[in-house]
Amino acid sequence: MREPSGRAQHSEIDTKALQSLRMQFLHGSFTLGLIGLNLLFWAIPLYLVALVKLLPFEPLRLTCDRILVQLAQNWISGNQLILSSTQRITWDVQGIDALQRKDWYLVICNHQSWVDILVLQGVFNRRIPFLKFFLKKQLIWVPVLGLAWWALDFPFMQRHSREYLERHPEARGQDLEVTRRACEHFSAMPTSVMNFVEGTRFTAAKHADQDSPYRYLLKPRAGGTAFVLGAMGEILHRIVDVTIVYPGGAPSLWELCSGRVRRIVVRVKVRDIPEWTRQGDYQEDAAFRARLQAWLTAMWEEKNRQIGTTLARATTT
Repeated sequence: MREPSGRAQHSEIDTKALQSLRMQFLHGSFTLGLIGLNLLFWAIPLYLVALVKLLPFEPLRLTCDRILVQLAQNWISGNQLILSSTQRITWDVQGIDALQRKDWYLVICNHQSWVDILVLQGVFNRRIPFLKFFLKKQLIWVPVLGLAWWALDFPFMQRHSREYLERHPEARGQDLEVTRRACEHFSAMPTSVMNFVEGTRFTAAKHADQDSPYRYLLKPRAGGTAFVLGAMGEILHRIVDVTIVYPGGAPSLWELCSGRVRRIVVRVKVRDIPEWTRQGDYQEDAAFRARLQAWLTAMWEEKNRQIGTTLARATTT
């Protein structure tokens, strides 16, 4: 028999590659469709309860808050069921056994992808109080989710540049006031506040632009952590320090849904919050600012080493 020509072999490879892309497209579209339907399914009752919450009766508001959290947790459970049914992901999670649902936590984590949020929600759903994020004010206009975040009392922050604050000094402290108002809700029931300390997602370009001293991380922004501790230090009890590693590379949401993610590693360490972190003025006290930066830098150096060790082990297994 004649061996197939190089051109025929190349054509066969192209055909298989095209078929693989088609399957990935169908797989991803199906998964995203299910996630979208799950969001709409739970958004409807969530909106109805949010309307009741507008009534000026405090006991009713607290009851609505609890129902809203339960609805949000059901939505997350739905997402988990969809992903476990449509994806073949090996989850390697350690350090969550000591967590409690009736405590107040500050959750910090490295940030590589929007998938991080799905990972955090999936790992901590019903293990700790429902995660609350500080969001940019513009995100309230995100379809469906924006109003859901508002109903769940996610704090919406209006970030101003230094130049803007120089021209409009009256805007200083607005975010702190928003956070303090949020604390009134957070103190009524156990809450977990999420803070991506790097402030943005890791990319090679951002890493180079910062000249980051960490191989796998951007520089930590101590100001955001100081802001949260200063405004909510009396409420928060512990830090949940999370490290997420994607051995195959940080995926996009589409890559996750289309079946390209095979393994996700999550390491969790619970830390006490030092009393001194609640008492200083980060903006005005240079000594306190240096101490807080050093404290956070030590955690980031440990996290960088942990990521390196995890990736090294992943390549040998």
